[in-house]
Amino acid sequence: MPLTIRAIPVLSDNYAWLLRDEATGTTAIIDPGEAVPIERALAQDGNRLDFILLTHHHHDHTGGTDALRTRYHAKVAGPAVEQHRMPALDLPLHDNDRLEIGLSAGRILAMPGHTLGHIAYYFDQPPALFCGDTLFSLGCGRLFEGTAEQMFASLSKLRDLPAQTSICCGHEYTLSNALFALSVDPENPALATRAQEVRALRDKGLPTVPSTLGLERTTNPFLRAPDAQALASLRKRKDEF
Repeated sequence: MPLTIRAIPVLSDNYAWLLRDEATGTTAIIDPGEAVPIERALAQDGNRLDFILLTHHHHDHTGGTDALRTRYHAKVAGPAVEQHRMPALDLPLHDNDRLEIGLSAGRILAMPGHTLGHIAYYFDQPPALFCGDTLFSLGCGRLFEGTAEQMFASLSKLRDLPAQTSICCGHEYTLSNALFALSVDPENPALATRAQEVRALRDKGLPTVPSTLGLERTTNPFLRAPDAQALASLRKRKDEF
């Protein structure tokens, strides 16, 4: 039986992701920026939380961790490289580590760029990538700690995942990303169509994520950048946009 996935809006524009392994009932939350919305969601779904999975140390992705750990006695997993500056980790994770949520097996991908120790979680049943602030729909994360070379290498790791992979990112940034993407790639028909869809969804107050990797390959200028120099230029222009 597959892993079911649900986006939980938290803070002003963050998403936490609630995962449930249907075969065992094992439940995990990814990047709980605050506790209360997670507690409300769990109350509707068995009031069980086994794992808290963190992608990086920023407080808007970790702020609810300790409250949730205390209430549900959940184990906390996150990047070993950043364990000195985030909530205490029961499971420090490294690149290519395996993590099991019930019978659903996930793989850890090191994603330096936004932060130096940033990681992503990839599950293949169904294919889903929980990428925090590395890859957004139509965008990528700011280079707060890493270099453009690191971010380019991180994004390059993702290009070979299955096209149907759900891109479950950490923020609702797609509309602003679409405006920038159109400014640098105005002749892309797939991007124009995606931008219209995004505008319609946001006008209705609906989320624009998850998208798919196949869609991002054709529309996301950062994922389409041919090299680190081009990505650096795009990131600088986006920062000033």
